[in-house]
Amino acid sequence: MVQLTVRKVGNSLGLTLPGAAAKALGVKEGDKLFLTEAPDGFHITPYDPEFEATLKTAEGFMGRYRNALRELAK
Repeated sequence: MVQLTVRKVGNSLGLTLPGAAAKALGVKEGDKLFLTEAPDGFHITPYDPEFEATLKTAEGFMGRYRNALRELAK
């Protein structure tokens, strides 16, 4: 477990991630992270949860219309 300190950054609050955490997340300066609420608290991830939902919808659509999409791709 790593303790993070909240600091004032302009009119906002910020956290500094330890280098090992940034490396594990695969993020660098300027990247966006997403804070999502979970039953056990909050999770920080570099993956956009809305994009994941959109992708699942697209996969369902592509599965239903696989043959039509294959014909269109020719």
